[in-house]
Amino acid sequence: MILNHLRQGNGITALDSLRLYGVLRLAARIEDLRKDGHVILTQMVRVGDKDVARYLLVKEQSSGSN
Repeated sequence: MILNHLRQGNGITALDSLRLYGVLRLAARIEDLRKDGHVILTQMVRVGDKDVARYLLVKEQSSGSN
């Protein structure tokens, strides 16, 4: 779910992931994707009076690695 969202060129915040997919621990899912080889940028954005992390897919894991 999260990877497909990122593949569409959309960034995602923790609140987005909760609202759209019911995912409470977005940072943990992003870490899993990074461990799988995906390059994901963390961008801090202001939402109201708070700074929150917004994640963007920079590069997908190469399917032909080995």
